[in-house]
Amino acid sequence: MNPWQQFFDQFATRYDDEVFTKNTDAEVEFIIAHATPPPGGAILDLGCGTGRHSVALSRRGYRVTGVDISAGMLTVAAQRAERAGVQVELVRADAAAFARPASFDAAICLCEGAMCLLSRDDDPMQRDTTILRNIHTSLRPGGALILNVLSALRIIRAATERDIADGKFDPLTMTQRSDVSSLVPDAPIAGELRERYYTAPELHRMATEAGFRVSRIYGGTAGNWGLRPISLDDYELMLIATK
Repeated sequence: MNPWQQFFDQFATRYDDEVFTKNTDAEVEFIIAHATPPPGGAILDLGCGTGRHSVALSRRGYRVTGVDISAGMLTVAAQRAERAGVQVELVRADAAAFARPASFDAAICLCEGAMCLLSRDDDPMQRDTTILRNIHTSLRPGGALILNVLSALRIIRAATERDIADGKFDPLTMTQRSDVSSLVPDAPIAGELRERYYTAPELHRMATEAGFRVSRIYGGTAGNWGLRPISLDDYELMLIATK
């Protein structure tokens, strides 16, 4: 099993306790303002997790398809949709294997729900490129994408020579190996997870090669979005692009 799948399956019922999940309404207004889906349009939420964005968008009249690798996360998402009295199509799939040609007016891939998450055998130079190409394929012409990735600037500043020597950080691939407990205190499982980090020029190149027209790349942190210049301390980068 993909270690991230196992992690999210076990963490699903606790995910919405995290501080960064508390600004959903403001985030959805941001999505609508900057992805500009047509009223009642079809939106792809890739790496939808517990469905907080999917359900909130559905309540605003959009037709949402939420995709996630974790059955546990999708169970929580289905319960959320039922409580809200809305319909959201929920699909269990790996983002690197999901594509529906020309089916969506907009796409979101937020909070590293799909991007940046590597299994042991994933090529850190290829997996996220495949995801971007799949999103491009799934969008209709003119469809917008809002996407988050982990910012390499922060990890480069934080990493030490010891981290490199111990194999915790690889500057050649911009990947970090972390014990689960270092990411989430009192984590429900033990083990090691791999994450991929990006610089803005690299993300721009990847999106362009996937066929997107990049509008802008901003800095930010989960739960605190805005059209802000990139800071060295940002946890994330935000890409806004169109097909």
